[in-house]
Amino acid sequence: MHKTLIALCLTVTLNASAQQRHSDAADDVLQYVPYASVFVLKAAGVESSHQWTQLAATAAASWVASAGTAYVLKHSIQEWRPDSTDRRSFPSGHSTFAFAGATALRHEFGHLSPWITVGGYTVATLTAIDRVRRDRHHWYDVCAGAAIGIAATELTYYVSDLLFPPKQKNISLGITPAGLDLVVRW
Repeated sequence: MHKTLIALCLTVTLNASAQQRHSDAADDVLQYVPYASVFVLKAAGVESSHQWTQLAATAAASWVASAGTAYVLKHSIQEWRPDSTDRRSFPSGHSTFAFAGATALRHEFGHLSPWITVGGYTVATLTAIDRVRRDRHHWYDVCAGAAIGIAATELTYYVSDLLFPPKQKNISLGITPAGLDLVVRW
């Protein structure tokens, strides 16, 4: 299932690259693919690091922190886009959301396979590259967006784990005909 999800994300990204130069339709969807993957995997029953309530609250807090930071900077700095369409170039909101989602995906499902993390960050990176390629952002806009998304998500997961610590490890020792069994559940 993980490989299928990663393949789907990469296919969508590559198809989006073939879109017209200034059409934002594909990017508007791609920026949320990593976030959506978090909820799709959880809904499919894949074991995540957090329960539904904490996952949803942390993802929402991450999104709000990312969006708030990007919005304030876009409206304060007012840098022209490379294509001169408006003064909302810095930072890239698409990169902010894509990298925030990829970081949430890593926190929730990275323990299952490193390829889930690679897939999330690949989609985020390709989204950022495509924004630069189509002259919607400068390279430093997408780098700043990536940093904001990662930092906001790391901060929200850190605070969430401080406020709601993960449950204690459940350790049990059993005696079987084959010998002693030690079971550690997270």
